[in-house]
Amino acid sequence: MTSAFGLPILWAVFLAALVTALATGLGAVPFAFIRRLSPRGAAAANATAAGLMLGASLGLLAEGVHHSPSRTFVGAALGIGFILITQRLLGHHEPEIGQLTGVNARRALLFLVVMTVHSFAEGVAVGVSFGGGESLGLAITLALAIHNIPEGLAITAVMRPRGISLWTCAFWSVFSSLPQPLMAVPAFLLVDRVRPALPFGLGFAAGAMVYMVLIEILPEAYDAAESRTIALLVGGTTVIMLLFQQYL
Repeated sequence: MTSAFGLPILWAVFLAALVTALATGLGAVPFAFIRRLSPRGAAAANATAAGLMLGASLGLLAEGVHHSPSRTFVGAALGIGFILITQRLLGHHEPEIGQLTGVNARRALLFLVVMTVHSFAEGVAVGVSFGGGESLGLAITLALAIHNIPEGLAITAVMRPRGISLWTCAFWSVFSSLPQPLMAVPAFLLVDRVRPALPFGLGFAAGAMVYMVLIEILPEAYDAAESRTIALLVGGTTVIMLLFQQYL
């Protein structure tokens, strides 16, 4: 079976999901024009990342509830539990990411883990959508590729203020989305069996992201800037992300 582009359909599914992963790296581009972030600028970047993540999480929950409210709820609870366990495990180690060590490295690593887990659900979504037809699959791929750009922005907004180079931020942004092409093909092949599990994955990613925002990202932002400014940034970017997803 071949796609409209003359490729075997499995290759078409894989390449489509790979495009969505590579698009995440584009989120680092705006930071090419920002040489140095002040503490307030870093707080604003954290608030922006928090808002984008909250908006994405609400979108995931809405999509999951559409399929199964109970499975989505269980998935969200498991996502929160996963982060709690990961925090405890990382608390016994001193990880290093680039120039980061200690608490900053732990936060950055935890953030990358959350975004990578989130990408598993998106990879399954790509594969399942191709199971419904090539036109649907391409539409979902385009939507996810555009959706992934602000996710890359969120990752860079967290890592760049901590001294990570722009290219490294772009690399980790793409790396966090690699589960998408890895999961898309198996999901396409097992579409009937994978579809019922999708709400678990959507809820899991949403629960993990919300907990990460509330416990790790926002407290640091509030420590470095006025609470009103942070609240406005978080609220504004959350609404923008929700509208972005709605009209895609």
